[in-house]
Amino acid sequence: MSELSNIAIIGGGLAGCECARKLSRAGVAVTIFEMKPEHYSPAHTYEGLAELVCSNSFRSDQPEAAVGVLKQEMRELDSLVLEAAEATRVPAGKALAVNRELFSDYITRIITEDENITLVHKEITSLDAEELKDFDAVVLAAGPLASEALSDSLAATIDTTHLYFYDAIAPIIAADSVNMDIAFWGSRYNPDDKDYLNCALNEEEYHALREALISGEKAPTKDFEKEIHFEGCMPIEALAERGEMTLAFGSFKPVGFNDPRTGERPFALVQLRTENLNKSMFNLVGCQTKLKYKEQDRIFRMIPGLENAEFVRYGSVHRNTYVNAPKTLNTELALNNRPNVYLAGQITGVEGYVESAASGLWLGIVLAAKAKKLAIAEPPAETCLGGLLSHLRTEQKNFQPANVQFGLTPELNRKARKKERKLLYAQRARERFTAWITEQEEALNDCCL
Repeated sequence: MSELSNIAIIGGGLAGCECARKLSRAGVAVTIFEMKPEHYSPAHTYEGLAELVCSNSFRSDQPEAAVGVLKQEMRELDSLVLEAAEATRVPAGKALAVNRELFSDYITRIITEDENITLVHKEITSLDAEELKDFDAVVLAAGPLASEALSDSLAATIDTTHLYFYDAIAPIIAADSVNMDIAFWGSRYNPDDKDYLNCALNEEEYHALREALISGEKAPTKDFEKEIHFEGCMPIEALAERGEMTLAFGSFKPVGFNDPRTGERPFALVQLRTENLNKSMFNLVGCQTKLKYKEQDRIFRMIPGLENAEFVRYGSVHRNTYVNAPKTLNTELALNNRPNVYLAGQITGVEGYVESAASGLWLGIVLAAKAKKLAIAEPPAETCLGGLLSHLRTEQKNFQPANVQFGLTPELNRKARKKERKLLYAQRARERFTAWITEQEEALNDCCL
């Protein structure tokens, strides 16, 4: 019998489900402990597995974007998350976005119908919980919203204070509450597309909105926690405080648009991204916030076209938990001082849906290979998956979560114009990944593909 024949996974999110299916494909018995619907985190509301809480977008699907390259690598490794995303996608221009509920339902069905996977709806509050004692290994994939008790158990296990940062999510509004006499369809540089609704602001409207964001009443931070925001998901009011034109040069930039009412480029512009196929709900792009609900009502209705906005979900703030991976994890994503406990997903120090899923996908392959006593080499550092894994091993003075980016991969070591660099990085990543997967094809097929 294999030394890894029975594995527990704590958490039924993106990473946990990716890991579980890879193990199942290898014939390994898996038990997923998911606390919903017994308990919900402050940000979760849906009963299903792999619930998306921050956005319905998996970001760019373009082949020259790092996240687009990572998604292609994951597809070639038979990613469950991307399979589900393709099956439930909604129009979003160059991005891959999904219907949240259909996406969750798809993954829940795949997991619950798998004969090698047992789903137990129970909260695990400690790595020493009685429920875990009979498993050969434990995968902690509880996500960035791991409960305080489980986070404390992890912190005690690694004998250090765990790190954290605050993450803010954007409001969702009902489509029929948008004033279509003002809002208009169109994607950046392509006015004929109907993947986004756009609300243009003149100079006076922009400055009034910015002042309201700065002065609006925010939800309080707990006294015992220092407020630390991840740069990739800053609350809009925190960005507004950075400078008079920060929003206009950032998420509100009007480049590529003309306001149909004036025929000219607006001073600033707010985009609304569709949440579902029938376009009945829209996410306020770049408007993640920690404003109190009553303030969201007041302030976001200052945006032209949203004066009568009906909020389907308000924005909110929650704590994200992650470890200092270079100091606490080995090359197999196991705890250095407890090698039968593995970590997957955002709790490792990756950031984003795609990156979290990629982490779980890779750990599933690693454990499946161990169970079958196969040797599989890690993807080269020049690939996006390899670069992401390298990030988890690179010691830094202040280790921070990272989205996938070409900066995590080695330098090109050749001169190139700025506009050409992304394409060159992407081409190199694709070439190295193709060579790697060809070299590892037999082992991967024998393992879990």
